[in-house]
Amino acid sequence: MKQIIPHIVLGIGALVFFFPFAWLVSTSLKPDHQIFVFPPVLFPHPVRWENFRLVFEYIPFFRLIGNTVLVTGLNITGTLLSCSLVAYSFARLRWPGRDTLFVVMLSTMMLPAQVTMIPIYLLFARLGWVDTFKPLWVPSLFGSAFHIFLLRQFLLTIPRELEEAALVDGAGYFNIYRTIMLPLIKPALATVAIFTFMANWNDFLHPLIYLNSLDRMTLAIGLRLLQATHGSEWGLLMAASTMMTVPVVIVFFFTQRYFIQGITLTGLKG
Repeated sequence: MKQIIPHIVLGIGALVFFFPFAWLVSTSLKPDHQIFVFPPVLFPHPVRWENFRLVFEYIPFFRLIGNTVLVTGLNITGTLLSCSLVAYSFARLRWPGRDTLFVVMLSTMMLPAQVTMIPIYLLFARLGWVDTFKPLWVPSLFGSAFHIFLLRQFLLTIPRELEEAALVDGAGYFNIYRTIMLPLIKPALATVAIFTFMANWNDFLHPLIYLNSLDRMTLAIGLRLLQATHGSEWGLLMAASTMMTVPVVIVFFFTQRYFIQGITLTGLKG
C-alpha cells in the first residue's frame, strides 16, 4: 500500500500537468464553433487538419523554424564549450584569485537582465550586428554564471586521482579536460543543453529587440505576428503553438534520463 499511494499521487499530478498540452492539441484540431462551447469538447468532431495547413500559408513556418534551430544550435554549442571550460578551471585548477573571481561571477546572477539590456544593445548596434543572428548567439561564447556553477559542482564530485594519474602519464590540462572530464560529466552537459535549448527555443524578447527582417525572425516572433493578424482564429493559433511546443516535448522525452542524473548528482560535494 505504501508503494501504491505515491504512484497514484504521481499519476494524478502527471494528468494535471499533461492536461494543458492535451487541451492545446485538441483545440488546434477543433472547428471554430466547438472551441468555446460548454460543456467543453475534448475530442473534436470533425477533426480540422486545415488549421495546420493554414499556418504554413500565413507565415513562412519552415524559414522561422530553420532560424530557430540555427540560433538554438549555436547557443547550445557555445554554452557547452565556454561553460565547461570555465567550470573546469574553477573546479580542477589552482590559480591566484580563483575563489574570489568565482564569487564575483556568482554575484552577477543577482543582476537583473533589464539593467544591462540597453548597454548591450548599444554595443551590438555600434558593431553593426542589429538585424543579424550574432547578438542572439555570440554571448553564449562568454558563458553563463548558472551553467558554470552547475558544471563546477558536478566536476567537484570527480575523484582527483583520475586527474593525477593522467598528469603522471604526461597529459596536459586541456587533454585531461577533453578526454577525461567531458565524458564523465555528460549528465550535467545534457542538463545544460536542455536548459539552453528551452531558453532559446522559447525566447521572444531578444529576437524582438535585434531582428527586423521577416526572413531572419524566429518561431516566437512568427507566432506573435500570426496572433496580430489572425488573433480571433484560435484554432489556427493553437495549431501554430502545438508545432512550436512539440519539439520541446520530444527533446525532453528523449533526454529526461540525463536531465534527472544531472540534477540529482550535481552538488553532492561542495
